[in-house]
Amino acid sequence: MLFVKSVAIFAKPNAPRAAKLVPELLKWLAARQIEVRLDNETARYAGMLVGLDRAHVADGCDLGIVLGGDGTLLSAARAVGSRSIPLLAVNLGGLGFLTSITTEDLYPELERALAGSHEITRRRMLRVALIREDAKVAEYQALNDVVIAKSSIARIVDLEAYAGGSFVCEYKADGLIISTPTGSTAYSLSAGGPIIYPTVNAICLTPICPHTLTNRPLIIPSEMSVKVISRARGEEAYLTVDGQVGSPLETSDAVECSMGDFDVLLIRPPEKTYFDVLRQKLKWGER
Repeated sequence: MLFVKSVAIFAKPNAPRAAKLVPELLKWLAARQIEVRLDNETARYAGMLVGLDRAHVADGCDLGIVLGGDGTLLSAARAVGSRSIPLLAVNLGGLGFLTSITTEDLYPELERALAGSHEITRRRMLRVALIREDAKVAEYQALNDVVIAKSSIARIVDLEAYAGGSFVCEYKADGLIISTPTGSTAYSLSAGGPIIYPTVNAICLTPICPHTLTNRPLIIPSEMSVKVISRARGEEAYLTVDGQVGSPLETSDAVECSMGDFDVLLIRPPEKTYFDVLRQKLKWGER
C-alpha cells in the first residue's frame, strides 16, 4: 500500500551535491507516480525558472524531503509548521546533528516511508512573540533556539529574565540563549550549555559570556513560559530565531517564549540512536 502520494522538497542553496541529487530524486519519485512540490531553490536544480514559495511547498503533501544541513532543516521545519508531515532530512555535508540521514540512506529510507514503516522522532518547537508597548509586533516558531544578543561592538546587554512568571535574574552578558532540547547541541552547547536528550520536556537558558561568572545555564520545565525584557539602550540588542530570522529590539521590548502546541516529525534511521549521533558528530570515543 502506498502511504505517500505527494512530496515536498526543500534544498540548500548553492549546493553542488544537491544540484546532482535533485534530478535523480525527481526521476525516482516520478517512476513511482509520486507528485512533487518544489521550493524555488529546488526548482532551479530541476531546470525550472521558479518554484513555490517555501511557506506553501508542503500544502497537501504527505512527506517532506530536506536536502542540505541543519540550517536547511530549520527553515523547512518553520515552513511546514503545524501540518504534521514527517521530514526526511538528508545531510549534504557539515556537522548536521539533525540531518543524520546520509545520501546513501536516502532511497532505503524513502522506500520505508512509502511503505509506512519509517521511524519517527518528535521534536517540540518554541512559540516566540515579540511584545512592544503591550502589542504583539512579531511572532515566530523556533526548533533550535531564540537568541537575544548585543548588536553593538564591545558592549554587554542588560536582560531581565522571568520563568513561569517568577523573576530569575538580570543578566549582564553578551546575550542569552533560550533553547529547546533539540537546540541544546547548537549555539547553547558552544556557549557551555548542557546536552539535553531530545524528548526531555525542558527549556534551557544559557547566558553568553556573562559578566557575573556564577550565571550558569538553567534548565526549567517546558510548561514554564520564559519572558525576557531588554533593558539595552536603543537598538543595542537583537532577537534572532534559529539563527535565520529576527528583529532589532527596542528598550523595554519583551520576548515571550513557550512550548508550541505541535511537534516537528523527523524520520530517523531505525538502526541509529541519539547516542550514536552524539558519538559520531562530537567524536566521542568508541567502545
